[in-house]
Amino acid sequence: MSSKTYRFVDVSGAKPREQNMWPSIVIPKEAIDEEIGRLQDIGRPDNGRRASLIVHPESTQPGLGLAPGIDVTINVLNPGERCLNVRKNSNMVEICISGSGVAICDGKQTRVSKFDVWNTPSMAIHSYYNDGKEPWVRLSYSNAPLLEKLEVHYVEEFEGDTPPSDEGKKAAAIAGANSAVRARDLALREQITEEGAHLLGYEWLIDIDVIESKSLHWPWEIVQKYLPSVEDIARGYNGRRLFVLYNPATERRIGTTHSFFATISSSPPDNHHIPHRHSSVAMNYYLRGRGYSKVNGQRLDWKAGDLILSAPGWAMHSHHSGDETTSALTIQDHPLQIAMESLIWQERIDQPILTLGREAGFESNRAQLASAS
Repeated sequence: MSSKTYRFVDVSGAKPREQNMWPSIVIPKEAIDEEIGRLQDIGRPDNGRRASLIVHPESTQPGLGLAPGIDVTINVLNPGERCLNVRKNSNMVEICISGSGVAICDGKQTRVSKFDVWNTPSMAIHSYYNDGKEPWVRLSYSNAPLLEKLEVHYVEEFEGDTPPSDEGKKAAAIAGANSAVRARDLALREQITEEGAHLLGYEWLIDIDVIESKSLHWPWEIVQKYLPSVEDIARGYNGRRLFVLYNPATERRIGTTHSFFATISSSPPDNHHIPHRHSSVAMNYYLRGRGYSKVNGQRLDWKAGDLILSAPGWAMHSHHSGDETTSALTIQDHPLQIAMESLIWQERIDQPILTLGREAGFESNRAQLASAS
């Protein structure tokens, strides 16, 4: 009798599978506030983390999230509370939505207050402390669901400054200091075709060039001063009125982390976007204003304090402000998609589908508006 643990699936001539697009949903401010209140009132957990995942009804284990590869967590620290240190190979973008506190990352302390945004790099030791008199509430956006689905999400919590798993680094550092020659310098690096195909030795895989990845802080007090400049772009502008919270470590991927970009927008009243779509997923947390979005023909109304899965991957969508200035924090897995060479984008329905990062992208009409003025 066969004891095979594998199987063959014949896909000869198979047609592409229709993708399961998660529907767009709105999590209203009232529901978020109610969950914040519940977290404030529960007993303090042993690790100090009062937290609640916001989970889409389509999401399943492993890797619960608001989108297939992104989770959003409500975090609450009551006055005087502190979390254990944590280190994990997922990365995060965070925003303070009420109160204030201190975010500690790799020994650096950053004081944050309402609408401040900051990032936490992969494997950075981080913790949080509320030294104020009000509960400190933040939203954390993470790529953990993707890593959970891949079964490679590494997480460790600990007291003190040094993770238990770091003991081996001491021996590695001593060995490196005693070596006169970098092993990678002895490994083969040779181009073997005119088109550019290379052969590299093993050491190139285990000793990659380092680009410093650190926690950066975008204070609302500073960011908001720049917002009028995008709100005041002339009517008829067909781009998005926003700024990217850019982390130079992400280079051409234009990210806030290596997985996500974060943007802060400022749209004038009665501003209407032209529908567009992209394979990256997007979610908006509204800081001010009210309006509605059209996603695959469905209208979703929103207001300040609401969180919306505003653009499921490849869903045609547009956003429309009401009778007041509107601002949102948008999180999108744009840098991850560029790294995978999977970022397809259609800026307007009558324009082609482009692979951003692999071919020249789209132009807005900003230059024409500037010339006309």
